[in-house]
Amino acid sequence: MTADVLIRNARPFGGPVEDLFIRDGRFVAPDRTGPVVEIDAAGHIALPGLVEAHTHLDKTLIGMDWFENRVGPTRNDRILADRNAKRELGISARRQSARQILQTLVYGVLSIRSHVDVDTEIGLANIDGVLETREAMRDLVDVQVVAFPQSGMLPREGTLELMDAALRAGADIVGGIDPATIERDPIRHLDAIFALADRHGKPVDIHLHEPGELGAFCLELIAERTRALSLQGQVMVSHAYCLGMLDVARQSALIDTLAQERIAVMTVGSPSAPALPLRLMRQAGLTVSSGSDGIQGTWDPFGSGDMLERAKYLAQRNGMASDVDLEETVRICTFGGADGIGLGGYGFSKGCFGDLVLVPARTLAEAVALTPLRRTVIRRGRVVVDGGKLAGDLPEIE
Repeated sequence: MTADVLIRNARPFGGPVEDLFIRDGRFVAPDRTGPVVEIDAAGHIALPGLVEAHTHLDKTLIGMDWFENRVGPTRNDRILADRNAKRELGISARRQSARQILQTLVYGVLSIRSHVDVDTEIGLANIDGVLETREAMRDLVDVQVVAFPQSGMLPREGTLELMDAALRAGADIVGGIDPATIERDPIRHLDAIFALADRHGKPVDIHLHEPGELGAFCLELIAERTRALSLQGQVMVSHAYCLGMLDVARQSALIDTLAQERIAVMTVGSPSAPALPLRLMRQAGLTVSSGSDGIQGTWDPFGSGDMLERAKYLAQRNGMASDVDLEETVRICTFGGADGIGLGGYGFSKGCFGDLVLVPARTLAEAVALTPLRRTVIRRGRVVVDGGKLAGDLPEIE
C-alpha cells in the first residue's frame, strides 16, 4: 500500500495555516485510516506548482560549453544564428530539454509549455527529442509541446507539411510566428495555422512581436478566426508587445476583444520591449500567464527558469511594488499559467492533483521579492525536491 502524505502547517497561497492531505496523487480530506508520511511545512507558503507557460526546451545550452554571443541585434539575425547553432553545436533536443526540466524542477516548476522548432533543415528531430524527454519525465513534470515554425512557414516550402507531421507525431499545440514581419502574409499564415488546429483538434499559440497598429491588426485577425472556429479558451498569444504601444482607447478595446474570445496572453516582462498593461488586462478578465522564453541559449545568455523570479521581473517591469501587486504576479505564474495552457486538476481543492511547492517565506510578496531557493517540491504526493536538492532517485542526464 502506498502511504498517504500529510503536509502539516502549510499556508496555501499565503493564507492561514492548514494541513494538506494527499491520497493516490490527489488532495483529499484528511483521513488517517492507512499509513501516513508526515511533512512539517513549518508555516511555509504552499503554491500549487509553478507554471512555465512559454519556453524553448530544445534551444537551451545548459551544461554545454559557453556560447560566445556575437549575434546581430535583429530578430532575423537571431533566427539565423539559432538555425546555424543547431548544426554547429550539436544541440541534442533530448538531452538539453531534460537538463532544463531538472534545473527548473528545483524551483518548483511542474508544468511546462515548450515551443519546439520545426523547419526544413532539422525536420522533426527536435520534436522527437522533446517528446522522448516528456515520456521519460512524465512522473516529474507535465510538458506540452508546441510545433513551432521559428524560421518561418510560408517562405520555406515544405514547412507547412512538416507542421502537419509534427502534430500527427504527438505535438500538442499549433504554433505560429509574426504573421506580417516574418511570414509577410498575415492572412495566409493565420489561415494555415488555424486550419491545422481545426483539422487536428489542437489549440493554437502564436508568437506575436509585431509592433503597434500592425500587431493590433494581427490580434483582430486572430480573434476573428478564434470566433469562427469556436476555439475560445484554446488560443494564446505570446508576447503581444503591441498591447503596450497603443493609445488607451485602442488598447482597452483590444483587451476587451481578447477577453471576450477567451484568448490568453503570455508575457515574459521583457526589459527591452514595451510593458504590457497587466492591471488593465487582469481587470478586464483576460487570462495572463508568463514564461522564461529561451534560457541560456544562442538568443540570450540569461535565465534560470525560476518562475518566482519571473514574477519579480514582471513586477519590476511594470512598476509594481505593493504587496497586493506582488501577489498578483504570483497568480500570473501559477493560476494564470494553468488557465492559459489549459491545465486541469490544478490548485488545492479536493480532487486536484497533489502537486505543490513549499517556499520558505512569510508572505507572497516576500516570496517574490526575495525568491528564497531552499524549496520543497511535491509531485503527486512524492517529494522530488527536498530543501532545494533533487531527490536521489531521479533520472540521470548524460
